[in-house]
Amino acid sequence: MNSRKVVFLFWSTLLVGSISGGIVGSFLNSSRLLEGGFANFFWGATWAIGISAAFSLIAQMGFFAYLTLHRFGLGIFKSVRLWNRIQVVIIAFVVFDLFYLRYMAFAEEGESIWSYMIIPVLLLVYGLVIAAIKAKATNRQAFIPALFFIVVVTSIEWVPALTANDPKWLWIYFAPLLAANTWQLLILHRLTGTGNEAAKT
Repeated sequence: MNSRKVVFLFWSTLLVGSISGGIVGSFLNSSRLLEGGFANFFWGATWAIGISAAFSLIAQMGFFAYLTLHRFGLGIFKSVRLWNRIQVVIIAFVVFDLFYLRYMAFAEEGESIWSYMIIPVLLLVYGLVIAAIKAKATNRQAFIPALFFIVVVTSIEWVPALTANDPKWLWIYFAPLLAANTWQLLILHRLTGTGNEAAKT
């Protein structure tokens, strides 16, 4: 992948993360943004876009860190199948921790654990869908790495908001991370020319 494509990946990911986070942030703060006139709305929306841009930069660092980790894992275990099995175990561990540890840390007396399972389950389902799209566009071996990236790497990047346990900040932080990670995952094979169509030519 040449420098032009790297620059495209950087700026397009920044744009996707900024816009998605800006929309979600503006929506969640709509009552506050709309009560002070246009100037208040403008600066509030600008703040939401700016903070989302910062989160999308975190997503980009996580993406390249995972690409390095993936190559490192393949080099250590010398087997795609074994490395994929290890990733599946880590995925299960992270999904469990996403609801159990948060329940243990933040649940009030009498509060059900089921409410803490909604986000992890939805993230897993979303990851399965995106991983299936990635595998269809490239090859079957890409399914587990794609699922790992969406679920595990996104969760790690999301930790600062998870520890705060503020519902609004959970989504303001989560939206640009998930959008940026999805974009990077689904655009990479097009930039590198490693998709199914490229393999046929």
